[in-house]
Amino acid sequence: MNGIRVRIGVLGVALAAGLIAPATAATGPGMAAGAEAAVGAASSPTVEELRLDRAVPQEILRRSGFDAVAPAFARSLDRAGSWAEARRVVSRQGEALWRRAVDRVQGRGPARGDLPQALSRDDDRPLYWARLGMTRELRSWDPRFGLGEERRAALLSALERASRGQDDIRLPRGKGLKRVVVTGFDPFTLDRDIRISNPSGAAALALDGTVIETAAGPARVETAVFPVRWRDFAEGTVERALRPYLPRADLFTTVSQGRVGRFDVERTNGAWRGGFADNENVSRTETIPVTDPATQPQWTTTTLPYAEIVAAATGRFPVYDNTSVTEIPAGGTVPVVRPQGPTPGSTARAGGGGDYLSNEIAYRVTLLRDRLGLGDRLPGGHVHTPVLQFGAGNTTEVTDAEFVRDRLDIVAQVREIVAVAVSAAGRTDRARTDRARTDRARTDRARG
Repeated sequence: MNGIRVRIGVLGVALAAGLIAPATAATGPGMAAGAEAAVGAASSPTVEELRLDRAVPQEILRRSGFDAVAPAFARSLDRAGSWAEARRVVSRQGEALWRRAVDRVQGRGPARGDLPQALSRDDDRPLYWARLGMTRELRSWDPRFGLGEERRAALLSALERASRGQDDIRLPRGKGLKRVVVTGFDPFTLDRDIRISNPSGAAALALDGTVIETAAGPARVETAVFPVRWRDFAEGTVERALRPYLPRADLFTTVSQGRVGRFDVERTNGAWRGGFADNENVSRTETIPVTDPATQPQWTTTTLPYAEIVAAATGRFPVYDNTSVTEIPAGGTVPVVRPQGPTPGSTARAGGGGDYLSNEIAYRVTLLRDRLGLGDRLPGGHVHTPVLQFGAGNTTEVTDAEFVRDRLDIVAQVREIVAVAVSAAGRTDRARTDRARTDRARTDRARG
């Protein structure tokens, strides 16, 4: 996800933690007509779901073998004789879709699809389009036992969570294994080019459940994918998904698609939504809505070891420490670009990652980190990947050799960046432990 609004064309809580915004935050100027009620509608597809009928999504589903997912889901729903049965069907099949997508990307099971034209295994798009097929079936389902808007909305929410890996995060306990959480995003700007893939989503599928060997020891990676929709973020989807796991994690990084030809480690995140349209063609321009706005900071900062990441040889794309933000200076009224970061008392207008949902997920998770009291010990922040582009001259085909090569290289480099971050954080932890031991020894000697 390109977090900077002007770059989009080229291209990622629980109330106890004080982060979920009130439900009213999803409404107001800029909300597309009917978007509020879309989740409860029994027959009207959403803007995202309507794109399913176009030729490219159908080709992607057919060539990946995911074209049978939604019809099979619909048959299972029709066999459900009660709300409880429907809830089990939704959770089970949502989780099965996530696991199938992960297995495909990680090389497990048959390739399936429209052979010999099947898409390469590393593709994130079959998951996105198959999920939309399932949500469209669920939205229009008319069970014999009746289904009110509130329960339909609950089923849709359960399907979203399960099919995005948000219910499948399994951080192991015990010593000797580092625990890492990585997030990605859906494809977006689909009205500009419906063929688009998002390398952050591909990275999430490739890394989920894997173990990376690092200088600090093995690191288990657990991942999830988030929608490109303002309303989900206002309703607290990020905080609900990640709050249970941050206290047990050793490192986290949110990932999205950014600029052409480069990675960026975003130093600072801003509390501002810049208004670029999301996947529902909804625009939001406002302060990022969270609870307890009286204590909401204008800026949050990365605790990733950015210097070590930038210095390391992680892959063929350069990696930058991006310190630039856009702010309204204290006492001012006009936004100003600050290449070295925000000045005291300023108001955010764009973080290093811009003013779109990539900046917002970085802001929300680092704010969650800080509100949970983890800021001094949990390395975490946001990484922007290069834009994934089709080969020169390809304006119609859904894939090509350059497209696949770049996606594989980007995913591999995300993996290396995570390894470097874990290693550097491990060195910091050891240094902190050594200092603590030295301090205790000095105290003991003084007392003796």
